[in-house]
Amino acid sequence: MYFDPMYFVFSMPAFLFAMYAQWKVSSTFGKYQNVNSSGGFTGEQIARRLLDAEGLFGVTIEATPGELTDHYDPRTKVVRLSESTMYRTSVAAVGVVAHEVGHAIQDATGYAPMRLRTSLVPVAGLGSSLGYILFFAGMFLNFFNLSLIGLLLFSAAAVFAAVTLPVEFNASNRAMRLLVDNGLVTSYDADLARKVLDAAALTYVAGLAQALSQVLYYAMILSGMRRRDD
Repeated sequence: MYFDPMYFVFSMPAFLFAMYAQWKVSSTFGKYQNVNSSGGFTGEQIARRLLDAEGLFGVTIEATPGELTDHYDPRTKVVRLSESTMYRTSVAAVGVVAHEVGHAIQDATGYAPMRLRTSLVPVAGLGSSLGYILFFAGMFLNFFNLSLIGLLLFSAAAVFAAVTLPVEFNASNRAMRLLVDNGLVTSYDADLARKVLDAAALTYVAGLAQALSQVLYYAMILSGMRRRDD
């Protein structure tokens, strides 16, 4: 089996960055999971108070298995909180929970980048599977246009990752503002919660870096294919 050294040239920096980002979020969350917020509210209480303060009485809160599996489901209008945040009173839990409420508010207010990201989900899903098949089929058949279509399809994953960044950053900014404005945390607690969210943000930047590295690598291959055809 042939391994192209250039693949590692393109992918290794992004891979190492992703490993660092994962370590950073795990270590930061673990550190501040042991620091209780001064308000003493659980993650579930924080979520409910913030949602009610924004008039989102119809958004429900549910528990979900795992650690750091917290997410907002725009289809069912449910904030799902992991056991590591729902019942804890730590500043880490407070920050993560408020972040997910930020997504609920984005959904309720029609935040454009979030709506765009949601619309890209099926395209990105299709592109990540069918795109690679078409790309390598085009390479095998020496059919440049087929490979180009494949490249464009799996490039949707990079577009999705790029659109994700403003959505996540905005949710974190909303979270910090909401916590302080509603008097649920002190400024000191907010600073610690912000560190957790900043660490989590690295994972989204790393996701974009990995997606772009893949696109650039296969674009290089396609460029070589075109030069051979000329």
